[in-house]
Amino acid sequence: MHTTTLTINTGSEAATVDITGEAASFVTGKGDGLLNVFVPHATAGVAVFETGAGSDRDLLDHLDSLFPRDERWRHTHGSSGHGADHVMPALVAPSVSVPVIDGVLQLGTWQSIVLVDSNRDNPRRTVRLSFLQG
Repeated sequence: MHTTTLTINTGSEAATVDITGEAASFVTGKGDGLLNVFVPHATAGVAVFETGAGSDRDLLDHLDSLFPRDERWRHTHGSSGHGADHVMPALVAPSVSVPVIDGVLQLGTWQSIVLVDSNRDNPRRTVRLSFLQG
C-alpha cells in the first residue's frame, strides 16, 4: 500500500475543499487499484460530488439546515452549536474509495473528491490518501 497525508487549511467558516487534483497526482503511475481518502477527524468528512455549479454551497447550506447551530446539542464544548459538527460525519462519511485504472481516477465527468468541513473551530485538517494496488 502507498500512503501520504495532505494538510488542508479550511479557514474559520464551513468549507468544502476540492482535493481531486492532489488525489489524481498521488495515483499517477501507480497502475490499477483503489484509492481510499480518509479524514481522521470527528468533525469533517469526504464526499464525491459536483463542485463549481453551486452544489458545494448547497451542501453546506443544507447541512446548516439539518444541523442548526443552536443550543440543542448535548456536545457543548467549542463554539455555539459545535455539537452539530460531531453529528455531521454520520451523513458525510470520513472516507471514500475511488477505483483507479492505469493510474487514473475513475470519477464521473462532473465528480470531484471534496473535503467537507463544517467545524469553525478547527481550520487545519489532515487527509490521508492510501492506494491499494490491485
